[in-house]
Amino acid sequence: MIKTLIIPTQTLPWDLVALLSARRVPLSAVPILSCGHGYGVNLLGIFPLFKSLQKSSETRDDNWGETTTAITGTSEHSVSQEDLAGLSKDLEDSVGLDYKRYLVFTVAAILGLLVFLTPIAFILLPQILWRSELEPCGTACEGLFISVAFKLLILLIGTWALFFRQPKADLPRVFVFRILTLVLIFLLMFSYWLFYGVRILESKDLNYHGIVQFAVSLVDALLFVHYLAIIVLELRQLQPMFTVKVLRSTDGESRYYSLGHLSIQRAALVILENYYRDFAVYNPMLLTASKARAAKHMAGLKVYSVDGPGTNAAGQSRAMIAAAAHCRDSSHNELYYEEADYERRVRKRRARLVVAVEEAFTHIKHMKTEEQQKAPGEVMDAREAAQAIFPSMARVLQKYLRTTRQQPYHTMESILQHLAFCITHNMTPKAFLERYLTPGPTLQYDKDRWFSKHWTLISEEAVTRGLRDGVVFVLKCLDFSLVINVKKIPFIKLSEEFLDPKFHKFAFRLQSETSV
Repeated sequence: MIKTLIIPTQTLPWDLVALLSARRVPLSAVPILSCGHGYGVNLLGIFPLFKSLQKSSETRDDNWGETTTAITGTSEHSVSQEDLAGLSKDLEDSVGLDYKRYLVFTVAAILGLLVFLTPIAFILLPQILWRSELEPCGTACEGLFISVAFKLLILLIGTWALFFRQPKADLPRVFVFRILTLVLIFLLMFSYWLFYGVRILESKDLNYHGIVQFAVSLVDALLFVHYLAIIVLELRQLQPMFTVKVLRSTDGESRYYSLGHLSIQRAALVILENYYRDFAVYNPMLLTASKARAAKHMAGLKVYSVDGPGTNAAGQSRAMIAAAAHCRDSSHNELYYEEADYERRVRKRRARLVVAVEEAFTHIKHMKTEEQQKAPGEVMDAREAAQAIFPSMARVLQKYLRTTRQQPYHTMESILQHLAFCITHNMTPKAFLERYLTPGPTLQYDKDRWFSKHWTLISEEAVTRGLRDGVVFVLKCLDFSLVINVKKIPFIKLSEEFLDPKFHKFAFRLQSETSV
């Protein structure tokens, strides 16, 4: 029984059926297909229609391609080549990142539990082991119990606020300063337990007041470590030290940000957080016009060989480049008129859309006035009102979105929800159109429209190293990439110059005789 079949990554899903049929391999015998990435894909789970296709392929004759009519359509079980590549990539990333995340969280949780139980154990162990031989505690000793209790409560709240927070992202490497903080806490606990075991447990120290003070000193040391962690993990990065330029590779949109002392991977995380907020959503349809224009110019060129068909391809390529350079002088006129015509059509569609939306909202006001006179059971809610006025603006809005190439980002359901939201909060037509007249940031749209969910950090230096002047790294996703260039903020020297107030005084003299 064949368990694994190696296929090239360029093979399309429907080509797999032909490949299996040609080798006379039943689909039930090949549950796993290796897609060239090191991970198997369950064929029967992804393509449940393959079984019926194989049965039909076994019963057909050799001339089926000439006598068969193929009916194609869209199926909910269809999977593209990009989906297969993304599936294997997600499997690879999820296994490693989840393992690393849970390992670090488990170690931190165990160490945190040890930190809070150790001072309590230092105080309770003498009472359990040799209580009858201990010296009386006294009033001062009993007052230390209150100090330990409140200090542990403060340490618990601070530790929860600093360390046990919901992670915002999965970084490729561990946070070095956090690991160093955990190592420092481990060394501190090990030292205190070693001293406690040698000098108190073995000798059975009878001075209980000194034992309680030893536990208090441990809690004080832990509070100082927590203070050090706040400085290293949070406060150190607040002072701006670098200016980074973020450039999107496809359309050239750029932003500038100021960052402090951060590692490359944490700087990449801050940049991505700002990217989803500041950058306009990536629209690949806006880039098709220039590509179509260049393809049209090259398609209009033909190369004729006067020496016969044996001319090499290099000569034809040089001829094409020379002809394209010769036609370059007239291409800017075409670009100018295309952009002018596009702007004219956008302004025309926009004016029609604004008028249609204003008329629809005016109709809503009339409906509200009429509903005040109706019975309570006959009043429409915001959703029904939105569905009632949406047809009057749907066609104009669709044409505008199609002209500005925003149609893939706005579904009819999302437009209805936004319209119902505006009606509920009594917004104006301009407030409703704000989302459609200007492309918003990425966070404004659904996650399915982001085109960028998984990012890859590409850097020549280790991602755990800090930022420095001249560092360049790339954040790459499936459709585009962000190129980040780091520049250090220059050292600024200010000097003071004293200006004497007497220099501002002047005399204004009028002539005694004036001309008439």
